[in-house]
Amino acid sequence: MADALRPDGRDGDGNGGDVGNVGDDRDTVRLLTRADELLGQLEATPGPTARTALDAVRVLTELYGEALARVMDAAGPELAGRLADDELVGHLLALHGIHPEPAEHRAARAVEAIRSAVRKQGGDVHLTGIEDGVATVRIEAAGCPSSVAGLAAAVREAVLALAPELSDVRRAPDEERRGAFVPLDAVRTRPLSAAGPA
Repeated sequence: MADALRPDGRDGDGNGGDVGNVGDDRDTVRLLTRADELLGQLEATPGPTARTALDAVRVLTELYGEALARVMDAAGPELAGRLADDELVGHLLALHGIHPEPAEHRAARAVEAIRSAVRKQGGDVHLTGIEDGVATVRIEAAGCPSSVAGLAAAVREAVLALAPELSDVRRAPDEERRGAFVPLDAVRTRPLSAAGPA
């Protein structure tokens, strides 16, 4: 289900989508996965050599971020927008805090992109807000809990793909399951006063 709901229109093999993207998305995913593995190994390695290597990675990352910022400044609005629309470049721009489109707009765009697929399955999805780096979505779906959980995972993946700087995507509480609150005193039978009923 998650592949059918990807906001970029690609299938699970990285086919389709924007023809302006350069390179093979499978190669990009492979490289990102390998980078995560290597950084994890460095972080788990004790000693000054590992700390020095991690510091070197941080400094290089900051340098690349500065270089990207200069490219975006020189690109002008039209080219900057095209660069930001590339999945990998947009991801890097977001991680460096220089994406030209606010995270709120990208998250809303991701939700809107998958809404038609969700509606075809008899549900709906809405972005209700972003607070402290966490997006909240309302998911209306029929079906067993596992299918709803799968839909929630697909929505989460879609939002984080376009707004990776967000720390999480959570479901809003289901208002239909929360009954209206009625104070206990309102349902108790009130004793009659000595004067009788009012």
